Amino acid sequence: MTHIDQIKVTKRDGRLEPINLDKIHRVIAWAAEDLNNVSVSQVELKSHIQFYEGIRTRDIHETIIKAAADLISVETPDYQYLAARLAIFHLRKIAYGEFEPPHLYAHVKHLTEQGKYDQHILADYSIDEFNELNDYIDHSRDMNLAYAAVEQMMGKYLVQDRVTKRVYESPQFLYMLVGMCLFAGYDQAERLDYIKRFYDATSNFYISLPTPIMSGVRTPTRQFSSCVLIECGDNLDSINATTSAIVRYVSQRAGIGVNAGAIRALGSPIRGGEAQHTGCIPFFKMFQAAVKSCSQGGVRGGAATLFYPIWHLEVESLLVLKNNRGVEDNRVRHMDYGVQINKTMYARLIKGTDITLFSPSDVPGLYEAFFADQETFERLYTQYEADESIRKRKVPARDLFSLMLQERASTGRIYIQNVDHCNTHSPFDPTVAPIRQSNLCMEIALPTAPLDNINDEKGEIALCTLSAINLGKIEELSDIEEPAELIVRALDALLDYQDYPVIAAKKGSMNRRTLGVGVINYAYYLAKNGTRYSDAAALGLTHRTFEALQYYLLKASNKLAKEQGACPWFDQTTYSQGILPIDTYKKDLDSICTEPLHFDWESLRTNIKAYGLRNSTLSALMPSETSSQIANATNGIEPPRGLVSIKASKDGILKQVVPEIERLASQYELLWNIPDNNGYLRLVGIMQKFIDQSISANTNYDPTKFEGGKVPMKVLIQDLLTAYKFGVKTLYYHNTRDGADDAQGDLDDGCAGGACKL
Repeated sequence: MTHIDQIKVTKRDGRLEPINLDKIHRVIAWAAEDLNNVSVSQVELKSHIQFYEGIRTRDIHETIIKAAADLISVETPDYQYLAARLAIFHLRKIAYGEFEPPHLYAHVKHLTEQGKYDQHILADYSIDEFNELNDYIDHSRDMNLAYAAVEQMMGKYLVQDRVTKRVYESPQFLYMLVGMCLFAGYDQAERLDYIKRFYDATSNFYISLPTPIMSGVRTPTRQFSSCVLIECGDNLDSINATTSAIVRYVSQRAGIGVNAGAIRALGSPIRGGEAQHTGCIPFFKMFQAAVKSCSQGGVRGGAATLFYPIWHLEVESLLVLKNNRGVEDNRVRHMDYGVQINKTMYARLIKGTDITLFSPSDVPGLYEAFFADQETFERLYTQYEADESIRKRKVPARDLFSLMLQERASTGRIYIQNVDHCNTHSPFDPTVAPIRQSNLCMEIALPTAPLDNINDEKGEIALCTLSAINLGKIEELSDIEEPAELIVRALDALLDYQDYPVIAAKKGSMNRRTLGVGVINYAYYLAKNGTRYSDAAALGLTHRTFEALQYYLLKASNKLAKEQGACPWFDQTTYSQGILPIDTYKKDLDSICTEPLHFDWESLRTNIKAYGLRNSTLSALMPSETSSQIANATNGIEPPRGLVSIKASKDGILKQVVPEIERLASQYELLWNIPDNNGYLRLVGIMQKFIDQSISANTNYDPTKFEGGKVPMKVLIQDLLTAYKFGVKTLYYHNTRDGADDAQGDLDDGCAGGACKL
């Protein structure tokens, strides 16, 4: 057996030479500087036993990194930084051939010549500007990344050859170049100031950028919207146009939301009774095939959520489409589904009466009123129920809701959209711009209109352009103002910077200029402020925080409108009428939270009426599964499952430690330690008071807390009613504890198919 110090290694140029254990020791010792409770010798020992004769130097580096990462635990969290520093060292050697990064200009010139960077960067900036920004870059900030962050950077975000895995840049260049691209159109006298501020905010993790922006901005590909909302009409032209639009956007790595609720039911007459309609399922299968037609560069398959109303005549068949029982002919399992509900349906449930099912094609005006006008819907619905000439079927409301919740529990992926809340507490006037659907991850609520063809200029596809503020960095509420202004300016500029594969998407984006800014690290924010999801104190803290978020976002958009003009379709918003989110929220919230408003909303109202807003929407709370790892933050608004969570990625398993674990370990309220969903749903309702789009909110159940190890249907129904009562617009995943070791387990993908990760 060869002794470890007698092994020969294969160098990058193919030469064999003796292993240099001293050099390896020096690199690990360098990475361990200033870290607590880490052992250089333990990393060496763990890696040495995996070395073999002829091992490549690259494999040595990766073995050492993996050895350090395997030691990450609740007791020894700093191994996440030891592993990260080793990974950065390795990454830079691959990208540059040495540890020190090159000059910014030389780097950009080299990668532009290779076709990796967009040519406009060299054309738009002078050598003097490159020099000034190069001097401003702080490459030492790479050392603030945790291991999961570096791995996600290397796997998803850094410009690379995805076949050979060759990485061409390091993280600080990413942050600087995103700013340079987005602010390139600004006046030369002020753009460097914005770029530097944006660079500081992103590289220090005050701002969290979504996957499409981090991986795409600075490259020749210019499509950065995370999710796409497409509405389908009840005719073959629209169905074909919807299918075509799905393919175009799936190929661009976007997640898809499809509203197909208007499609008539099975057996409906076609061409005056010349033929019978085949119903929804064949067309849903067509959409599914379109979603799965492009594998998004081999990184992942496409993903979609499809929406329909609970009163659709085919609903009992549609609710079981994901069910593993049944045959292929009556199942469409590779999409997720959003069931649309309103007050009328909940009232039937509470009263114990029936829900009447219709084909939308048989009840003129009912489908449109379902979104645009709740009083008209109630009137038409009861009128059509009494009309004996109309085809219909009655189902006990409790049976229908039970079927829906049973399928939600068994698949985890039957989602809920409360369409009345989406329209009554909305920044859009529902009489001219109704909200008829959400997106893949249930946080977007934007107007859409069906396409008649792929080049249709009358239809409207909605895009969501996302980002988030890291609440973990917020000490005072005023700390939100700077990142809020930078995000609004950057994302607004992105709308003009990106390309649009479909005319209907460009039309909506250019005229509405909708943004969705959310948060990450909420669980850490609660912990460091000494409260928990189930504590009453969290209600007031959450109210103050999300009031500040929306206020500063609106203030930034109003300031931008003064400079560049309001969005062209500002008159279709309720903001144009002087109506703000604080005017339309569900007043039931006042019974659980008496926190007053702390900001000058009346002056803001006056300024909005005078100058308008640059953006029709400003906020949405998304899952942020991947980007939260970059900031070493907890996911979005979700409680962590363990102090050390195991995250599944396409490159393997990554351990992530909650922030400040040494000081705050006992303060975190972990997911399965929360007594029930009540505290969480109340907090979501308070957030929704201010958020102008919607929230990716989950319900979570531990069967062991219930008699017989089964969650009672009455609990599921009560949670649904609680969410509705407090104004929650959408519900995303239904998570069920499966008995795994949660202290070390969190394999939740965070977003169906991963396409909508922030």
